[in-house]
Amino acid sequence: MTNSKTPLSVTATERNEDWWQQRHQQKLAEKRALNNDIDLVFLGDSITHSWEDTGLATWQKHYAHLKALNLGYSGDRTEHLLWRVQNGEIDDLSPKLIVLLIGTNNAGHRVEAHEDTAAGVKVIIQELRHRLPNSKILVLATFPRSKSLNAPMRKRVNATNALVQHFADNKHIFWLDIGQEFLTSDGIVLDTVMPDFLHLAPKQYQVWAQAMESKIVELLNC
Repeated sequence: MTNSKTPLSVTATERNEDWWQQRHQQKLAEKRALNNDIDLVFLGDSITHSWEDTGLATWQKHYAHLKALNLGYSGDRTEHLLWRVQNGEIDDLSPKLIVLLIGTNNAGHRVEAHEDTAAGVKVIIQELRHRLPNSKILVLATFPRSKSLNAPMRKRVNATNALVQHFADNKHIFWLDIGQEFLTSDGIVLDTVMPDFLHLAPKQYQVWAQAMESKIVELLNC
């Protein structure tokens, strides 16, 4: 049951780790260096962060030419991403499209109620709509995690997705679930796809990009 108090997931929270603070400053400098001329923004946690290493070749192929900015931070939960949105990372931008993938660390680090995770995603979407009213938002379903279909973590993620999908209005906010791309026909995550049953193997970034391609093209051009 959801706690009656305001959940941590919706309370903007800064992380004090040195690398996180440094990355925040680097990203502010990066967008300034691009004269804030950004059409496509990726917001998320380590899975998004890894477009810069594990998925770099795919990023260069699919997104580098689209004036894209990666704002993924390893370990972020919804409250950390909310803080970044409120503290400069999207200021002075007007991207055509934002791709949002967040929430798996709420389920994993804090093992919080799926209702609280969904509430955190909703607050981020509301903040983005307020700050970037002309941008479209593509909300991705949190990717499957854990090997088994019946694992508690998988069920928690699925329950969150079941709530978050209803935030889409198909005018400004769009929903895309590509989770099946990472599963066998019987719902298993293989270690060749996610070596730790959470983070994608390098080849899976190409799978991810291809699964999103038609939707991204559509939303960038409509």
